[in-house]
Amino acid sequence: MSPPAARRASMALLLSAGALGCKPSADRPAEAPWVWDLPPGFPAPLVPADNPMSAAKVALGRMLFYDKRLSADESLSCATCHQQALAFSDGRTTPVGLEGDAHPRNAPTLANVVYAPRLNWADPGTKALEAQMEGPLFGHGAPIVEMGLVDEPRREAALARLLADARYREAFARAFPDTATYTFVHVGKALASFERTLVSGMSAWDRYRAGDDAALGPAERRGMYITRDHVGGALCHHCHDGFNLSGPVKHVDAPFDEVVFANIGLYNVGGTGAYPEGNQGLYEHTKNLSDRGKFRTPTLRNIAVTGPYMHDGSVATLEDVLTVYVEGGRVIEAGPYAGDGRKNPHKSAGLSGTPLSAEQRQDVLAFLGALTDEAFLVDARFSNPHPEDPHFGE
Repeated sequence: MSPPAARRASMALLLSAGALGCKPSADRPAEAPWVWDLPPGFPAPLVPADNPMSAAKVALGRMLFYDKRLSADESLSCATCHQQALAFSDGRTTPVGLEGDAHPRNAPTLANVVYAPRLNWADPGTKALEAQMEGPLFGHGAPIVEMGLVDEPRREAALARLLADARYREAFARAFPDTATYTFVHVGKALASFERTLVSGMSAWDRYRAGDDAALGPAERRGMYITRDHVGGALCHHCHDGFNLSGPVKHVDAPFDEVVFANIGLYNVGGTGAYPEGNQGLYEHTKNLSDRGKFRTPTLRNIAVTGPYMHDGSVATLEDVLTVYVEGGRVIEAGPYAGDGRKNPHKSAGLSGTPLSAEQRQDVLAFLGALTDEAFLVDARFSNPHPEDPHFGE
């Protein structure tokens, strides 16, 4: 990870790999350069210069991603909230942390996270996966305790648990052959390397784009045209565009560092334009009232398996999601969040509603279903490497 120097010092819990019997780097053959295995039309990902890709780091990161020993009480892994069968989301309204508290934000898919210019739902500053991981791993309850490594003793204990396992001693040595001591900096780099390989781009829609006309049925094609060609006034492609069906992406040839946050009128608490306290999006960082309710546009890839939806998981089904856009916002009749989101004064331009017929809605839903990459959901390269070991799992 890439924390400031002071924080790095507090988390640099040095454990000697040599003392634990790791093989000296001079005895290991040099590893071949990393080669991306990308779907057709996908640009080369942008990787931090201080954490180049390697097969050994990816393999170590895959182990760490599924290992419950990385949480304070050995009950949670990264995969608990990011499950492969659900395109690395978790199927909950919001995840539950180590202490039993519900997170205010829905667990986003990690599919194609390597192309995301910003991470988390509404954080304008977190650009690198290495830095993003500090929240779930080390967070002191802001907003909740997730994996619980909130202080030095807990982090030291977690590293000790990992490096007591001979598989980890060998994996760390292969991934980082130029050092004999390992810290959470190395953990973060390995996890980030694995997550950058979670590339999804072989859905029926992708096959259709590649020339397989039979890949999409009539309803799916009609739905595609609706989302793409302003049919019924739909403006879907303005926010869900390009190969990733998302907002702006980063890659080696991207000329700008761009990110878009949008308010879709999901709330308008008391008619004030507010979203629920503690979950007001970009506003929590900028304190600009115009940023209330603005969140990052997620990818539509694998959308059929990543519900419930929105930043807080408050929309249960894709049918309900479509209703929000058709009506230009959501009306909450009663309760603490009552208000007419259609009239939110901070709602982003162009989201005033889309008068689609019932048949057109079904066509759009059919198209969204065609964005599921079934192979990605079972790809052995991304699965639990040690399912027989109770330390590993979701």
